[in-house]
Amino acid sequence: MNPESAAEPGRVQSQHPRHELSDVLHQPVRFSIAAALANTETMDFKDIRNTVQVSDSVLSKQLAVLEKAGLVEIKKLFVGKFPRTSVKLTAEGQKAWTHHLDTLRRIAGGSVPL
Repeated sequence: MNPESAAEPGRVQSQHPRHELSDVLHQPVRFSIAAALANTETMDFKDIRNTVQVSDSVLSKQLAVLEKAGLVEIKKLFVGKFPRTSVKLTAEGQKAWTHHLDTLRRIAGGSVPL
């Protein structure tokens, strides 16, 4: 049976919450990066790499996507002779992360409007 035909006449169908999920954050590596950053003010590149367990090249590529979307801020500087890259969620990134998680919880918790 078509779910739309089961709706009450005149009742407007709400859109499924999955449409609210972030296409950027939904990818597993980017999701994991955001999760790691959400619990701290800033993280070094190597700490994110070790936490998420990806190669430098994979992390660089995924951070570039997050940065382009405005969800992370990347700062590159030198400590002595050594390059150091630090990453943090932007205010927009924190908001997007919170909304993404809340949406997943709504879907998983079954509180999806019909």
